[in-house]
Amino acid sequence: MANKPTEQELRQQNLAEAVSKSELFFQKYGKIVYGCVAAVLLIALAILAYNRFILQPQKEKAQAEMFKAEQKFAQGNFELALNGDDNTMGFEEIIDRYGKKGGESVYLYAGASALQIGEFDKAIRYFKKYAGEDSILLSRAQAGIGDAYVGLEDYKNALAAYEKAAATADNMYSAGYLLKAGQVCEEMGNKDKALDFYKKIKDQYPESAEASDIDKYITRIEF
Repeated sequence: MANKPTEQELRQQNLAEAVSKSELFFQKYGKIVYGCVAAVLLIALAILAYNRFILQPQKEKAQAEMFKAEQKFAQGNFELALNGDDNTMGFEEIIDRYGKKGGESVYLYAGASALQIGEFDKAIRYFKKYAGEDSILLSRAQAGIGDAYVGLEDYKNALAAYEKAAATADNMYSAGYLLKAGQVCEEMGNKDKALDFYKKIKDQYPESAEASDIDKYITRIEF
């Protein structure tokens, strides 16, 4: 009667079978497997090369141009900041050439510059492109959209933008957006809704600058 294989012998047998199956697999599919591995490596190397030699230099160039345009913006030269000149790019050209490689803030700067020089449709377009993660800046972009719609005398869309701005960042800035919403409602002849916004400022943001004289808005409507 044959001896029963020991546990160690069974392990060795199983290992030998596994190795044999692996060898057969690679004999049959080895070229395909190695081809896939090589393809993945090539893709990874291509991504690294793109980031290092194309994307990073473009980011650096975009940021350098952004710095120049931001200086014009800080000086109050909004038209030059937006459109640039023969020596420097404006935010508009930076966006056309680099997109947001210099940072999401390029859309805020472009929108604010366009708003300041009365190009309201352009301001709305740029503010809507801003997709940063900071809720305060997101709410400012929404408020900028509202300001541009006011410039276009489109009070319905302006009101929607101000309400969204106030809801996006529930902080002391919200009171300012609610005040604008109330003023738009008054312009539309909806005094009851305007009163709701003013009372909300008084009740929910009593420490805000807007709350310090909100009673005059409330009194004007109530009496």
